[in-house]
Parts: sequence; C-alpha cells; structure tokens
Amino acid sequence: MAHSHGHSHGEHDAEVEVEALPRLVLTVSLVLVAVVTVVGVALWWPDRAAVDKLQGSQEFIAEGVVFETAEVISVAEPCSTENTPKGCNTATATLTSGPDTGTEVGVEISTPMARSGLEAGDEVELSRTEKEGEATYAFFDVKRGPPLVLLVGLFVACVVAVARMRGLMAVLGLGFAGAVVWLFLLPALLSGEPAAWTALVSSVLILYVVLYTTHGFSVRTSVALAGTLAGVAVTALIGTFAIGASRLSGLGSESGQTLSSLDAALDLQSLLVAAVIIAGLGALNDVTITQASAVWELRAAGPDTSRWDVFRGAMRIGRDHVASTIYTIVFAYVGSALTLLLVIQLYDRTFLSLLTTEQMAGEIVATMAAGIGVVLAMPITTIIGALTVPGPTGRPEEMEYDAPRRAMVPPRPQPPGPQPPPGYRPTRVGPREQAGPYPNTPPVRGYPAPGPQGPRPAPRGDHHGRQRPMGQGPWPPPDQGPRSR
Repeated sequence: MAHSHGHSHGEHDAEVEVEALPRLVLTVSLVLVAVVTVVGVALWWPDRAAVDKLQGSQEFIAEGVVFETAEVISVAEPCSTENTPKGCNTATATLTSGPDTGTEVGVEISTPMARSGLEAGDEVELSRTEKEGEATYAFFDVKRGPPLVLLVGLFVACVVAVARMRGLMAVLGLGFAGAVVWLFLLPALLSGEPAAWTALVSSVLILYVVLYTTHGFSVRTSVALAGTLAGVAVTALIGTFAIGASRLSGLGSESGQTLSSLDAALDLQSLLVAAVIIAGLGALNDVTITQASAVWELRAAGPDTSRWDVFRGAMRIGRDHVASTIYTIVFAYVGSALTLLLVIQLYDRTFLSLLTTEQMAGEIVATMAAGIGVVLAMPITTIIGALTVPGPTGRPEEMEYDAPRRAMVPPRPQPPGPQPPPGYRPTRVGPREQAGPYPNTPPVRGYPAPGPQGPRPAPRGDHHGRQRPMGQGPWPPPDQGPRSR
C-alpha cells in the first residue's frame, strides 16, 4: 500500500499527498482483512484425498467405451418435420486415432448439430464401443480447441494493444482468479466446506491480487479495494437473506439437479449464495476503481475544495456510472438465462406466476443482490476516498492572516518603480490603448506595456501613408517635450 507506483496512477497520486493518519487507518484495516483471508484459506483448504475420492466415484462414460478422433468428410442435409430424406442427419468421417485409423465410418448426428455448420475438414470426437470383437462408433462432440485458442489469443492481443502494461497485468490477474476458483473454491465446495464463507474468502483473495497487480500499489487502489470489500459483504448479506426468504432450494437448474443426484451432501442453497458473490466481483471492481479515481482527480483539480464538495462531485460521476452498470448486470443475467426464459414462456401459466418459479426466482434474486451490492459500493467507496484525501489547503492570504496560532506578518514594502521625469508626456501614435511606460500612469495610445513583449507586430499601412504604423522606438521612449495644441 505504498504511496505511488510506476505504471498506473503514480503521477496522479503525487498531486494528492495523503496524510499519515488516514493512510495508517486504511493500511491497518486492509492488513487485518488480509490476515483473516489467509487464515480462512488455511482453515477451509480442501481435503485433496476426499476430493479425489469423490471425483473418481462418478463415471463419465460406461465401462469399455473409449474416445477416438476423426476428420469429417461429408455431412448430409439436416432432417426437418416436413422433409426427412433418407440419410439425413448423418456424417461421414475418417478415423485419425485408434486401431481403425484411416477407416471411414458413418455416424448419426442431431438436427441442431447438422444445422450448426459442421462441414468437411472439421475434427470430431467419436465414442468407440467394442462388442464381440466388432467396434461400433457414435458421434460424441466437435473438437473446438483451435477456434477457442484463436479467440483467447485475439482477446489477449486486443487487451494488451489497447491497455498496454495495465492490460497485460489484468490478463495475469484474470489467470490468477481462474486458478483460485479451480484449485481452491471448487475442491473446497466438493469436500463439504461452507460454501458462502469459502466464496467470500476466495473473492477477497482474488480482489487483493487483481486490484494491486492491475492498478498498482497506491492509496487510491487501497481505497478502491476497501470499497470493493464492503460491496462484497453487502452482496453476501443480501444474497443470503433473499435466498433464504425465497426458499430457493438450488434445484431450479439442470446442473443443480445433477449435483444433487451425484452428491446428496452438497448444500445447494449455499451454492446459490456463493454463485451470487462470485458473479458480482467484476461489476464491483469496475465501480469502485472509477469512484476512487474520481475522488483523486477532483481533489487534485481543486486543492482548496472542501471534502463535502469533493464527495458531491464524485457522487455525481458515480450516479451515471452506476446507472449503466445496472444495465450491464441485468442484461448479463438475461443473456445467460435466455434459453431458460424461452422454456418458461412455453408454460401455460401467467407472467406473474412464472416469475415466482424456482428457475426465474433464482435469476431475479441473483440479479437484485448483485445490483444492490454494486449500488451501495459506490457511495461507500466515495466516502472512504473523501475521508482519505487531504482536506482543503486554503488560499495563501487565508494561510497568512487567518490561520490559527500563527502570527500575522505584514507584507514587505516594495521599492517604488521608475517614475516619469517632470513634464513627461508620451507621444500618441497608433490606434491601440496600451499601458504607459511608467507605473501609475493611465494607458495611452501607441505604447506597448512594460516588460517582455515578444515578437514585434508587423508594420501596418502602405507606401502612401494611409495608416501610420505603431510606434516602435527605443525603450523607454525619449522625452518628446510638450505637445503643441
């Protein structure tokens, strides 16, 4: 939690010198949370032997079935309800692995797969079953490795090209978050650890690493982290209360039903809370980082602005951001549950009764809990930031004469400037009103102001003398004597 860092906000942090007391309070608070997080990871670290035993207890395929790869040669037309020609929904492929390598086999495929664009040259996976010395093949899935690798590479390239070093650090932080979920969170859930607490510990661990690696070690990042942690706590509390009050069982999805059949000891209701906590991390991080940056920029732009004005200005910025973030959260859930919405709409029930079903209620609770956490994280982060940045510095005259316990020092008398000689009257030549060559004299026409003048203006007028050029004589100008009337 150092004061500045190299690649993100270090140059801005140098403009806002945070005092020692708020820095100490913020640092101590975050260190305590980090210590509790490490203790939680050690306490709920999954039992690898129990996880391996549970994973090995469920067979993915029947005994004797193996998978082989093949290359598609041709795909027949998909079947339809009106037209079902002979040989529709079939594909011919050449085996590229196994004892029958090079053999052409024909397999049946589903109508959606036939309409998905499967064509010659695609690599597929076939299941091989051998009975009485004769092997039969069936279509299993498409090998999607190359396009997925290409898409991930394009994503990383775009992030690094646009965000540069910060984008690279964000990608590394995303990889760390995936490792935490895969190596700690999921095995801990399978081994029977408390789902909500395990998700909280995993979220805090991810946030500490992701925020500091992406945005650097600074007080500004620490303020954003504190606001994000508060938002995670709010999301967990709201989600726990709403899921319990709604009597959600966790069996609203096909995956929940599968988990319940495979491991009856899993607490599916707590898994819903864990899903809500993890799903809201991205939006929380986005809002809190923006609010911390808004507070810092407002303080740097107005050093004499009061904390209340800084808070109000940052809140005005945050309201616009929160409004757009809520749309992001809602439409993300709608997009992920689009097929579920289509299935539910086919039911012969009223719209209000459909909203209270297990499937729809689970999505609504998750969306509302994450949204409330994001909305409340914005003012919490703004308050923490407004209390962390220094107070108003005050104007110089206020610091000189109005500051308490400070003696009033009168200004030093300044020596008088050059005075014009007696009877001096400058020549008036030129159309412009400019300050005279001596202090305390009214502006006259034609003389530039004292001091550095920069490039001289180009002479005006033509050779007929229709317009006289401005006076450009020596400085100060010589005494012209009294003017004739």
